Amino acid sequence: MPVNQLFEQGEEKMSKTIAGTKKEFSSIRTGRANPLVLDKISVEYYGTPTPLRQIATVNVHDGQTLVIAPYDKTIINLIEKAIMKSDLGVTPNSDGICIRLTFPQPTEERRKELVKTVKKLGEEGKVAIRNIRRDLTDTLKKLEKSENIPEDEVKKAQDKIQKITDKYTREMDDVVAEKEKEVLSI
Repeated sequence: MPVNQLFEQGEEKMSKTIAGTKKEFSSIRTGRANPLVLDKISVEYYGTPTPLRQIATVNVHDGQTLVIAPYDKTIINLIEKAIMKSDLGVTPNSDGICIRLTFPQPTEERRKELVKTVKKLGEEGKVAIRNIRRDLTDTLKKLEKSENIPEDEVKKAQDKIQKITDKYTREMDDVVAEKEKEVLSI
């Protein structure tokens, strides 16, 4: 495996780590209604757990209300139960045709808890990036032995791996800061 391919592989994995963290962040509820908070909710539909967004349309009505309109109106009660079981902390209101979820503004205390969660997820992402760096370095050492790569080339490659790691760590910090700002804004 050429060293350049090693760098590309590392960047791809680190990029996926950032994307995964962003996806985790999308499920963190802020003061605004966001359909992505429903991604983790599944409904027992004909005996099969089915993601909510596959059996209903979800629209943002105003900044703080989600409107869920199931394709099959007979499953409204099942959707309500699934939402109640979830950890969303929002009570569904049904009119028999659609379900409304109104997201209240989080309290100051709740915002601080959310920021802690965001920071924790960000730190987990940075740990994952550092683990990728470690794997790349280990692979580089194996390549050094198997392909007799000169020591100065290995040193340059390790420096490049560190630069890539630093780049993605900074990007993770930026993503965390952006989400923190979103959580704290009223």
